[in-house]
Amino acid sequence: MKTLIIDDSRLARNELKRLLKEFDNVNIVGEAANVDEAIEKIGELKPDLIFLDIQMPGKSGFDLLEELESVPEVIFSTAYDEHALKAFEYNALDYLVKPVEKQRLAGAVSKVFDKIKKKEKEEENHDDKLTINDQVFVKDGEKCWFVQLSDIRLFEVSGNYTTVYFGNSKPMITRTLNYLESRLDDKTFFRANRQQIINLKWIERIEPWFSGSLRIYLKGGEEIDVSRRQTLKFKDLMSF
Repeated sequence: MKTLIIDDSRLARNELKRLLKEFDNVNIVGEAANVDEAIEKIGELKPDLIFLDIQMPGKSGFDLLEELESVPEVIFSTAYDEHALKAFEYNALDYLVKPVEKQRLAGAVSKVFDKIKKKEKEEENHDDKLTINDQVFVKDGEKCWFVQLSDIRLFEVSGNYTTVYFGNSKPMITRTLNYLESRLDDKTFFRANRQQIINLKWIERIEPWFSGSLRIYLKGGEEIDVSRRQTLKFKDLMSF
Protein backbone atom coordinates (compact mmCIF):
# COMPACT_ATOMS: atom_id res chain seq x y z
CA MET A 1 0.00 0.00 0.00
CA LYS A 2 1.45 3.35 -1.03
CA THR A 3 1.27 5.40 2.16
CA LEU A 4 1.56 9.13 2.87
CA ILE A 5 2.04 10.52 6.40
CA ILE A 6 0.51 13.95 7.07
CA ASP A 7 1.42 15.60 10.37
CA ASP A 8 2.84 19.00 11.28
CA SER A 9 5.15 17.38 13.87
CA ARG A 10 8.39 16.02 12.42
CA LEU A 11 8.88 13.87 15.54
CA ALA A 12 5.42 12.34 15.12
CA ARG A 13 6.10 11.60 11.45
CA ASN A 14 9.43 9.97 12.28
CA GLU A 15 7.88 7.83 15.03
CA LEU A 16 5.12 6.63 12.72
CA LYS A 17 7.66 5.83 9.99
CA ARG A 18 9.66 3.83 12.51
CA LEU A 19 6.63 1.79 13.53
CA LEU A 20 5.49 1.23 9.95
CA LYS A 21 8.86 -0.19 8.89
CA GLU A 22 7.78 -3.49 10.41
CA PHE A 23 4.85 -3.87 7.99
CA ASP A 24 5.76 -5.52 4.68
CA ASN A 25 2.52 -4.39 3.06
CA VAL A 26 3.18 -0.68 3.74
CA ASN A 27 5.33 1.41 1.39
CA ILE A 28 5.85 4.97 2.70
CA VAL A 29 6.05 7.12 -0.43
CA GLY A 30 6.17 10.53 1.23
CA GLU A 31 5.18 12.86 4.03
CA ALA A 32 3.63 16.30 4.40
CA ALA A 33 3.60 18.88 7.20
CA ASN A 34 0.42 20.78 6.26
CA VAL A 35 -2.73 20.56 4.14
CA ASP A 36 -1.45 22.45 1.10
CA GLU A 37 1.65 20.27 0.92
CA ALA A 38 -0.51 17.17 1.41
CA ILE A 39 -2.82 18.08 -1.49
CA GLU A 40 0.20 18.44 -3.77
CA LYS A 41 1.71 15.14 -2.61
CA ILE A 42 -1.59 13.24 -2.94
CA GLY A 43 -2.02 14.51 -6.49
CA GLU A 44 1.55 13.55 -7.36
CA LEU A 45 1.97 10.24 -5.51
CA LYS A 46 -1.60 8.82 -5.60
CA PRO A 47 -1.32 7.03 -2.23
CA ASP A 48 -3.62 4.17 -1.28
CA LEU A 49 -3.55 5.21 2.37
CA ILE A 50 -2.92 8.38 4.35
CA PHE A 51 -2.16 8.73 8.04
CA LEU A 52 -3.70 12.09 8.89
CA ASP A 53 -3.30 14.41 11.85
CA ILE A 54 -6.33 16.60 12.62
CA GLN A 55 -5.06 19.75 14.32
CA MET A 56 -2.44 21.41 12.14
CA PRO A 57 -1.51 25.08 11.63
CA GLY A 58 -3.84 26.78 9.15
CA LYS A 59 -6.12 24.06 7.79
CA SER A 60 -7.15 20.91 9.66
CA GLY A 61 -7.18 17.31 8.54
CA PHE A 62 -10.93 17.62 8.00
CA ASP A 63 -10.33 20.62 5.72
CA LEU A 64 -7.98 18.45 3.66
CA LEU A 65 -10.64 15.78 3.11
CA GLU A 66 -13.17 18.45 2.10
CA GLU A 67 -10.80 19.71 -0.61
CA LEU A 68 -9.98 16.34 -2.16
CA GLU A 69 -12.02 15.04 -5.09
CA SER A 70 -10.86 11.46 -4.65
CA VAL A 71 -9.98 10.44 -1.10
CA PRO A 72 -7.51 7.62 -0.29
CA GLU A 73 -8.18 5.33 2.64
CA VAL A 74 -7.78 7.36 5.85
CA ILE A 75 -6.40 6.51 9.29
CA PHE A 76 -6.46 9.49 11.64
CA SER A 77 -3.50 9.82 13.99
CA THR A 78 -3.97 12.55 16.59
CA ALA A 79 -3.17 13.47 20.16
CA TYR A 80 -6.83 14.12 20.92
CA ASP A 81 -9.71 11.66 21.18
CA GLU A 82 -12.62 14.14 21.07
CA HIS A 83 -12.70 14.16 17.25
CA ALA A 84 -13.29 10.42 16.89
CA LEU A 85 -17.01 10.62 16.09
CA LYS A 86 -16.52 13.30 13.46
CA ALA A 87 -13.62 11.31 11.97
CA PHE A 88 -15.85 8.35 11.22
CA GLU A 89 -18.37 10.67 9.56
CA TYR A 90 -15.58 11.18 6.99
CA ASN A 91 -15.42 7.40 6.44
CA ALA A 92 -12.09 7.02 8.22
CA LEU A 93 -11.14 3.36 8.67
CA ASP A 94 -9.54 3.92 12.06
CA TYR A 95 -8.63 6.55 14.65
CA LEU A 96 -5.33 6.26 16.49
CA VAL A 97 -4.50 8.36 19.54
CA LYS A 98 -0.85 9.35 20.04
CA PRO A 99 1.38 7.89 21.23
CA VAL A 100 0.38 5.20 18.75
CA GLU A 101 0.37 1.68 20.17
CA LYS A 102 1.94 -0.99 18.01
CA GLN A 103 -0.98 -3.41 18.40
CA ARG A 104 -3.57 -0.77 17.51
CA LEU A 105 -1.50 0.24 14.50
CA ALA A 106 -1.31 -3.36 13.31
CA GLY A 107 -5.08 -3.68 13.54
CA ALA A 108 -5.62 -0.46 11.59
CA VAL A 109 -3.18 -1.42 8.83
CA SER A 110 -4.75 -4.87 8.53
CA LYS A 111 -8.21 -3.30 8.18
CA VAL A 112 -7.05 -1.05 5.33
CA PHE A 113 -5.15 -3.84 3.57
CA ASP A 114 -8.20 -6.13 3.66
CA LYS A 115 -10.43 -3.38 2.25
CA ILE A 116 -8.03 -2.55 -0.59
CA LYS A 117 -7.62 -6.22 -1.57
CA LYS A 118 -11.40 -6.66 -1.56
CA LYS A 119 -11.78 -3.59 -3.78
CA GLU A 120 -9.13 -4.88 -6.20
CA LYS A 121 -10.91 -8.23 -6.41
CA GLU A 122 -14.22 -6.51 -7.17
CA GLU A 123 -12.59 -4.43 -9.90
CA GLU A 124 -11.03 -7.56 -11.45
CA ASN A 125 -14.49 -9.10 -11.62
CA HIS A 126 -15.96 -5.95 -13.19
CA ASP A 127 -13.48 -4.81 -15.81
CA ASP A 128 -16.11 -3.81 -18.37
CA LYS A 129 -17.69 -0.38 -18.15
CA LEU A 130 -21.46 -0.25 -17.87
CA THR A 131 -23.17 1.53 -20.77
CA ILE A 132 -26.14 3.83 -20.51
CA ASN A 133 -28.32 1.05 -21.94
CA ASP A 134 -27.37 -1.46 -19.25
CA GLN A 135 -29.77 -2.26 -16.45
CA VAL A 136 -28.70 -2.55 -12.82
CA PHE A 137 -30.30 -4.18 -9.80
CA VAL A 138 -30.87 -1.79 -6.89
CA LYS A 139 -31.94 -3.01 -3.43
CA ASP A 140 -32.76 -0.90 -0.39
CA GLY A 141 -34.12 -2.87 2.53
CA GLU A 142 -37.12 -4.87 1.32
CA LYS A 143 -37.56 -2.81 -1.86
CA CYS A 144 -35.92 -3.76 -5.17
CA TRP A 145 -35.66 -2.09 -8.56
CA PHE A 146 -34.26 -3.09 -11.96
CA VAL A 147 -33.22 0.25 -13.43
CA GLN A 148 -31.76 1.30 -16.76
CA LEU A 149 -28.72 3.51 -16.23
CA SER A 150 -30.11 6.12 -18.62
CA ASP A 151 -32.90 6.71 -16.07
CA ILE A 152 -30.49 7.40 -13.20
CA ARG A 153 -29.76 11.12 -13.03
CA LEU A 154 -27.67 11.37 -9.88
CA PHE A 155 -25.55 9.39 -7.41
CA GLU A 156 -24.98 11.21 -4.11
CA VAL A 157 -23.02 10.35 -0.96
CA SER A 158 -25.24 10.00 2.13
CA GLY A 159 -23.02 9.16 5.10
CA ASN A 160 -21.74 5.62 4.56
CA TYR A 161 -24.19 5.04 1.71
CA THR A 162 -24.86 6.36 -1.79
CA THR A 163 -28.32 7.60 -2.78
CA VAL A 164 -29.46 6.71 -6.31
CA TYR A 165 -31.88 9.18 -7.93
CA PHE A 166 -34.29 7.90 -10.59
CA GLY A 167 -37.94 8.83 -11.14
CA ASN A 168 -39.41 9.61 -7.73
CA SER A 169 -37.26 6.97 -6.02
CA LYS A 170 -34.14 7.60 -3.94
CA PRO A 171 -32.89 4.24 -2.63
CA MET A 172 -29.57 3.98 -0.78
CA ILE A 173 -26.85 1.47 -1.67
CA THR A 174 -23.55 0.51 -0.02
CA ARG A 175 -21.34 1.17 -3.06
CA THR A 176 -18.87 4.07 -2.83
CA LEU A 177 -18.69 6.86 -5.40
CA ASN A 178 -15.15 5.82 -6.29
CA TYR A 179 -16.36 2.30 -7.11
CA LEU A 180 -19.31 3.61 -9.13
CA GLU A 181 -17.05 6.00 -11.01
CA SER A 182 -14.81 3.08 -11.99
CA ARG A 183 -17.81 1.18 -13.44
CA LEU A 184 -19.73 3.99 -15.15
CA ASP A 185 -19.12 5.31 -18.66
CA ASP A 186 -17.36 8.65 -18.25
CA LYS A 187 -18.92 9.91 -21.49
CA THR A 188 -22.29 9.88 -19.74
CA PHE A 189 -21.58 10.10 -16.01
CA PHE A 190 -19.47 12.92 -14.57
CA ARG A 191 -17.98 13.32 -11.07
CA ALA A 192 -19.15 16.86 -10.27
CA ASN A 193 -17.58 17.00 -6.83
CA ARG A 194 -16.53 14.83 -3.93
CA GLN A 195 -20.12 13.79 -3.15
CA GLN A 196 -21.99 13.62 -6.46
CA ILE A 197 -21.89 11.92 -9.88
CA ILE A 198 -24.36 13.27 -12.44
CA ASN A 199 -25.82 11.88 -15.66
CA LEU A 200 -24.91 14.42 -18.35
CA LYS A 201 -28.05 13.52 -20.31
CA TRP A 202 -30.17 14.89 -17.46
CA ILE A 203 -28.68 18.42 -17.46
CA GLU A 204 -31.35 21.08 -17.94
CA ARG A 205 -29.17 24.18 -17.72
CA ILE A 206 -25.79 25.41 -16.49
CA GLU A 207 -24.94 28.71 -14.80
CA PRO A 208 -21.61 30.33 -13.79
CA TRP A 209 -21.11 30.14 -10.03
CA PHE A 210 -18.66 31.37 -7.40
CA SER A 211 -14.90 31.61 -8.05
CA GLY A 212 -15.15 30.36 -11.63
CA SER A 213 -17.11 27.22 -10.75
CA LEU A 214 -20.45 26.08 -12.22
CA ARG A 215 -23.91 25.24 -10.94
CA ILE A 216 -25.79 22.54 -12.87
CA TYR A 217 -29.56 22.15 -12.77
CA LEU A 218 -30.87 18.66 -13.48
CA LYS A 219 -34.24 17.90 -15.08
CA GLY A 220 -35.26 16.18 -11.85
CA GLY A 221 -34.95 19.49 -9.96
CA GLU A 222 -31.60 18.87 -8.23
CA GLU A 223 -29.00 21.66 -8.12
CA ILE A 224 -25.36 20.54 -8.33
CA ASP A 225 -22.36 22.71 -7.49
CA VAL A 226 -19.37 21.63 -9.56
CA SER A 227 -16.07 22.02 -7.72
CA ARG A 228 -13.50 24.37 -9.21
CA ARG A 229 -11.19 21.50 -10.12
CA GLN A 230 -13.97 19.51 -11.78
CA THR A 231 -15.25 22.62 -13.57
CA LEU A 232 -12.07 22.63 -15.67
CA LYS A 233 -12.58 18.96 -16.54
CA PHE A 234 -16.23 19.58 -17.34
CA LYS A 235 -15.39 22.42 -19.73
CA ASP A 236 -12.79 20.27 -21.50
CA LEU A 237 -15.24 17.37 -21.72
CA MET A 238 -18.11 19.44 -23.14
CA SER A 239 -16.12 21.71 -25.50
CA PHE A 240 -15.65 21.07 -29.25
